[in-house]
Amino acid sequence: MTDKDALIQPDRGQDAIAIHLVDTGGFESWAKTLSAPQRSALAGQKFTGKGYQTAIVPNGESWFAVGGVANTEKLSSWCLAKLAGILPEGTYRLASGEPGAAMFGWQTAQYRFSRYKSDSDAQGPRLLLTKDVAAIPAIAAEAEAANLVRTLVNTPAEDMGPEGLEAEASHLAKAHGAKLTVTRGDALEKGYPMIHAVGRAAARSHAPRLIEIEWGPEDAPRVAIVGKGVCFDSGGLNIKPGNSMALMKKDMGGAAHALALASLIMGQNLKVRLHLLIPAVENAVSGNAFRPGDVLATRKGLTVENTNTDAEGRLVLGDALTKASEDGAALIIDFATLTGAARVALGPDLPALFTRQDDTAADLLAAGEAHDDACWRLPLHEAYRDMLKSDIADMVNSASSGFAGATTAALFLDRFVSEKIEWAHFDTFAWRPAAKPGRPKGGAALGLRAAWHMLKKRYGG
Repeated sequence: MTDKDALIQPDRGQDAIAIHLVDTGGFESWAKTLSAPQRSALAGQKFTGKGYQTAIVPNGESWFAVGGVANTEKLSSWCLAKLAGILPEGTYRLASGEPGAAMFGWQTAQYRFSRYKSDSDAQGPRLLLTKDVAAIPAIAAEAEAANLVRTLVNTPAEDMGPEGLEAEASHLAKAHGAKLTVTRGDALEKGYPMIHAVGRAAARSHAPRLIEIEWGPEDAPRVAIVGKGVCFDSGGLNIKPGNSMALMKKDMGGAAHALALASLIMGQNLKVRLHLLIPAVENAVSGNAFRPGDVLATRKGLTVENTNTDAEGRLVLGDALTKASEDGAALIIDFATLTGAARVALGPDLPALFTRQDDTAADLLAAGEAHDDACWRLPLHEAYRDMLKSDIADMVNSASSGFAGATTAALFLDRFVSEKIEWAHFDTFAWRPAAKPGRPKGGAALGLRAAWHMLKKRYGG
């Protein structure tokens, strides 16, 4: 996005429509400053200052907009989002103060996924002015990253298979002068046997691969970002019912988060040696599909009894986490649409966060709260490792009971991360089942801003 196209523009005194932000506590006193016809206009629109309420108020030959917010003294990312989504094309500025955090939602509210629509119903751009010019590039980059996650997740598997993820990674690497490595075929089968096993049943055009990007000074702290790239999950031979398969284009949501986070790290020039790893596969059904009961080799040397082909995400992540550990990462963060158990526990909005260290969890949780991207920590409960015991191999990939499914999945991943490495795992939904202001139905970035601001605070730019 060029400066000319940006939805947030420097305020140089150009003509703009005013936006007044009001909360319930200050509504009555603010309304007294208006004319009787203006108060009548508000009453006719039932505007009382409640959050996400909006109104248009006549002002001579022109008009201004009003938005209800929870607290005018502390603007959230979403307090302008409703207005950004419904106001007509034009240029706007706040009547008082600066938009601050609300610039993020102003941009994400105008996102539309229209790739497959013959006629787009999108309005023209709504531009917002701010005198805080220095803040524009960083917050615009965050909005672009969130929208990248949305677009990748929203794209159907036929157009966003493993080769599609590779194309996105290649574009990202070229844009930032990074090194791209893709492992496939015999090299993948030998070096990353679980990734190969999960993806081998797919058509040749969707063949499995491990995608890697390296960027940054070699002597900087090494940070690995790993994303589950299951571009479509049929469940394999443990095939999903149709209603459970319908959204499985989003099973590469972890990879989408990883690509978006990598774009922020490189674009904002964080002082790290970035290692991005995306195991990209399609979990398909064919005559050579991996089977329940198969014992799988792994890059780490452990053996895994496959008890459920629909618990494939942890398998491909296991090999990728092993590689990240081998290359000396100081910190590994992985994103995965891993378990339904996390969604049962936390619903669609809250990613489940697993970490070994309390301070890592505290940093990520605080970053999420500060930037309207809340997460919730779940335990790596040591006693539950027994649920992953196998009679014939080192471990199973899926526990036989339905208890603590998100935790046992995280404990499986834990076996593939070297013990001395700081590690965080996000079990994210990557999808919004119902629209909210600034957050349309469909692909969603959940946990991205928490991870980004934690890294930004730690490593600077």
